[in-house]
Amino acid sequence: MTDLREVAPGVFAWVQADGTWWINNAGAVHAGGEVVLVDTCATRRRTQAFLDAVSAATGGAPVTVALNTHLHGDHVYGNALLPPTTVIAAHELTRQGVLADFILANTPPVWSPTPDWGIDAVRAPSLTFRDEITLHAGDKPIVVRHPGFAAHTLGDAVAWLPEDRVLFTGDLVFHGVTPLIAMGSLSGALKSLDWLRTFDPLVVVPGHGPLVEGPQWTEVLAAHARYYEFVANTAESATSRGLTPLEAAREADLGEFAALPDSERLVLNLHRAYADTNGTDIDIAAALGDAIAYHGGPLRCAV
Repeated sequence: MTDLREVAPGVFAWVQADGTWWINNAGAVHAGGEVVLVDTCATRRRTQAFLDAVSAATGGAPVTVALNTHLHGDHVYGNALLPPTTVIAAHELTRQGVLADFILANTPPVWSPTPDWGIDAVRAPSLTFRDEITLHAGDKPIVVRHPGFAAHTLGDAVAWLPEDRVLFTGDLVFHGVTPLIAMGSLSGALKSLDWLRTFDPLVVVPGHGPLVEGPQWTEVLAAHARYYEFVANTAESATSRGLTPLEAAREADLGEFAALPDSERLVLNLHRAYADTNGTDIDIAAALGDAIAYHGGPLRCAV
């Protein structure tokens, strides 16, 4: 089920079930006759459905600004469908990452079926920040912050609405879905949880998965910590025995994380852990190839 939910007056969450590969959440803030979006979606079909729902909920108010929380295509490809007058904002490293995107034009045979993007080219953010910026929908402030280090990616950003205590986390949080840190940092992902704990939200809109209500917030972050520690411990044990990331993943007992969708991301996360330990760059193509091998074929995709 996909729907637009008003989580506070004029604050909307676009929640796309079931939150697996390429199926992200997004949002919109409506005040003063204008709209600020938080992310777009992966494909023309999904982005247009999101934009149509926002337009219906806001009486056709113009989208003045769209924030991209990070560089991945499920959060940015839909930028191309926004009016030319919409300003797209993001962390400066997210802009660099969007400009370097290779998946839209030359999608590798990783997912099945191959995504039908319906979009010809990426549209990069034109307004960038380094640490923090405050956007406005009318007189409603939207505080956008970077944690100060790599976590899910190099340029992660959250959108915090202090008046409503609503937090859009981007992919710093995967709720009920296996986290992914292949293009970020394992230690940074762990560190980001302490940073996220400094917020006191009533509602959290994660990058993927169902909404998080305030009372759930502590446990959701604790579950992420346990997963990242599992990845770290698996990597440490495997490297000491000379195992590859794929061999380590095949040997690992997923335990409490076995039921999470996209468990093959363990392989990609181990590639990241190995690269961090060795001080090398991750080979994304090799990591995706190992994820396919672990999965036993192309990864499921429903976009």
